[in-house]
Parts: sequence; structure tokens; C-alpha cells
Amino acid sequence: MTLRPEPTDVLERLRALRAADAPTHGGRVLSYVYDSGRPELDALAADAARLVQPVNGLDPTTFTSVAVMERELIGFAREVFHGGEEVVGSVTSGGTESCLLAVKTARDAWRAAGGAGRPRLVVATTAHAAFHKAAELLELELDLVPVDPATGTAEPAAFAERFGPDVALVVVSAPSYPFATLDPVADVAALAAEAGVPVHVDACIGGFALAFWPEPLPEWDFAVPGVTSLSADLHKYGYAPKGVSVLLTRGRDRQRRQYFATTAWPGYPVVNPTLAGSKPAGPLAAAWAIVQAVGAEGFAELTAEAARATARLIAAVDGIEGLRLVGRPTGPLFAVETDPDAPAERRVDPHLWADATQGLGWQLQAQPGLVQHDGRALPRTAHLTVTPVTERVLDDLLPALAAAADAVRGVPPIDGAAVLAELAGARPELGALLAGGGAATVDSDAAAALLASLGLLGGEASIAGRLAPVLALVEVLPPGLTQRLLVELLARVVEPV
Repeated sequence: MTLRPEPTDVLERLRALRAADAPTHGGRVLSYVYDSGRPELDALAADAARLVQPVNGLDPTTFTSVAVMERELIGFAREVFHGGEEVVGSVTSGGTESCLLAVKTARDAWRAAGGAGRPRLVVATTAHAAFHKAAELLELELDLVPVDPATGTAEPAAFAERFGPDVALVVVSAPSYPFATLDPVADVAALAAEAGVPVHVDACIGGFALAFWPEPLPEWDFAVPGVTSLSADLHKYGYAPKGVSVLLTRGRDRQRRQYFATTAWPGYPVVNPTLAGSKPAGPLAAAWAIVQAVGAEGFAELTAEAARATARLIAAVDGIEGLRLVGRPTGPLFAVETDPDAPAERRVDPHLWADATQGLGWQLQAQPGLVQHDGRALPRTAHLTVTPVTERVLDDLLPALAAAADAVRGVPPIDGAAVLAELAGARPELGALLAGGGAATVDSDAAAALLASLGLLGGEASIAGRLAPVLALVEVLPPGLTQRLLVELLARVVEPV
């Protein structure tokens, strides 16, 4: 076979495409990527993944290396999360799959115990969106517990008020993604045990950091008797490539409900612990190799670096007039909001701050405000995820954060309602769409036209560095319409041209 173009040309094009990506190393992007700052770990992970490139993780009895690596990864996770021999688990493709499987297991256990109808899934407003997806796909009622806007957490009693015989699972976060809040795991678990409700700890983002955190923390993992299951991502603070996570469950019988198995077809017997059938062994091998090489002592060292960087960043934000920390963050991440106690002319809008910071070469993650079901509003924020490499770039990052705040201090936040009214006046189709009830009337072409009218699709303009207007619209558009437009945007990005 003659390969055309030449492999070297193909790789050269890929290098050119990668050059347009946000940087995955060096600490410039404070979300999405988790840089250990150790190039040798990246090389080890790549070599390990290449060794198992042709392996199919579908059948660990045929590819026995898969069984050994998964067994040893689960053993490491069980130990660091204080699980006994009754804790078993699986390696998954990422946090969303871990969360979906935890909910699936709970739903099936609830049904086996006599539950009928549609069970409830009780989570805080700050629980990851993966649980919204799980509730939708697995047909549970999502019961959201509002959190205190000042602290970012819900009171244990607020969870307990929701408990009843139709609750299949309650979820607590360690910590939450939006505000890095460590939910009151032990208190919620004690109340849940009294009510006979199982508890899942979502430690996907921070679990492998909190396990080695240098400061004392309240108990939050399997050290808490009422914790039934726990998810934690190795492609975050395990520093493995995407995507690899673990889901641990207390009790073999309960964990077996996670599986799908059938012999009701003329092919091979199908037994899947996860949602996928055939699956790559590369992420598993990469994570396994990193854990083998780094060990608990190495993870403690990496976590200490991230913890020191987090402390310095928090101190720096505390010193920026017009901004303040949200709640009491735990672990190597936090969120920043406008300081409402500052005079209006000295306040800093976090979305404008994030845009200004990107203009200086650093990417924060802007998060829209949200009105909870009880009417209490959660603030618009800028989110920062801190990794070990961040400590090495603080001398450049901290002045950039201060300079960006200076650049937008006193600039009023973008009023989404005013922007929407102006757009509706200039674009009759938008006004008609809103008057007509929103998402239900939007087909793909109409959604694309609306995105184009908002400057978000087509042409050469980029929204990079000017997300504040977009998020202002997200805060005021009907949620169904916003979600429909975002679906169309992401779908159009990958359509052939």
C-alpha cells in the first residue's frame, strides 16, 4: 500500500492544527488540562499507551494485561480513598461515565429492593452536570438542593428534607466543580443512613488531590461509613491522558448491578462493566504506568506544589480590589466573583476580568450566574483550576491577574437583558423566536441563522477573548433555547465543509 500523502506530511499537518489549540502545558490554561510539570510522565504515558495500542479492553480474559492494570489501579484508588476489602470498582472512560454508572447502579438496586415508578436523584445545585445527564438518560427525577450563595454549600438538613422511599441516590461533591466546595459528606451520609438512602461522593475533579492534601480535611471518602460509592478521575489529578477515571463501590453485590450482560444473541457472550463495549487500553495503561512510577509519595509531592500555588493565588485574589473568593474552597481550584462590598466604581466583573486576562495570554474559565429553584441567585464567576506547574509560572501569572483587573475595574457588567432587547429589535427573527416559545420551534437552519446573527457562527470573527457578552446572553435567554443554540454551535463546528 502506498500512503498518500506521506506519513510525515500527515503529521506535519497535525502539528499545524495543534498549534492553533489552547496550550496544554505550561500553566497558561487554568481549566480542562492538568499539567504535572514533569515531561517524563508525559513520555511514560505515551510509551505505555503505544505498547497496548492494538489491545481491546473489551475482554480482559483474552488481553490479560488489561485485567492486571485495572486490578492494580483499583487497588491503589481503594487504598488512598480508605476503602476496605468490601470496596471494589472499575476503570471508566472519564468522570461522566463514572457518574452515569453510579446512578445506573443505584437505580437498579432501588428497583431490586421493590422501588416502582420513577426514582429521584438528590443532588446539590453545584453537583456536576453529569448527574443531569444521568437523570435524563436513565429516567430519574432530578431533585436539586439549593446552596447558600455565600458558602457554595447546602446544609445537611436541606438534603435530609428530600429523603424518602423514592430516592435512589444522594450525591455529594468533594469538591464541587463550580466553587470547589467540600460538601458536608459525613453529616449527609449519617442522615442518609438513617433514611436508608445510599450516598455517592463525586470526587471526579479533586479526589486524587484531596487524598494527598497537605492540610487536614473533614472525612469525605470511604472513611465515612455511609458512603456507598465514589468516583475520581485519573486524567485530572492523576495526571494521566484523557480519558480515565475510577468508580469504586462498597459491596460486591451492589457493584455487580453496574454491569450489562447478555447471551441472548448468537455471538459471543457480552459482559460490560462500563457503557462501552470495545474500548482502548491506552488511557488505562498510561494511568497505570504513572501510578506505578509516581506512587503515593510522588502524588503527595505533586499535590503539595498545587496546594502552595493555590494558596498564593487565593492570597493574590484577596488583594485585588473589586474581586473576592466564592465560599470556602477546598483543594486546588476556586472561583472568583465581584466583591459586592466594593464601591460600584471599584468593582471588577469576573467575566470581563477573564476576557482581559485572556488578552494577556492566560485563560480562566468564565461561569454564568444561575437563579436556583428557591429564588436565590448564584453569582457569575471566573473559575481557576491549579496544577503543579502553576507554581512555576506565578511570577508571570499574578501580575497578569492584577493588570487585567485594573483594565476593567469600574466597567459595568454586561447587561444580558439589554443586549437581548437590542438584538431582538434589530433581528425580527429573534424577537419572533422568543415570542413563539423558544427551543421547540427551532430547527437546525433557524438555530444556525440565529447563531450567525449573534456573531457566534460563520465569518472570520472569533469569540475567544470576548466570552463576557456570550455568557450575559446565557444568563437571560430561556434555558431551553440556550441549550438548543449551544447544541447547534458544537454540531456545526465539526460538520464537514
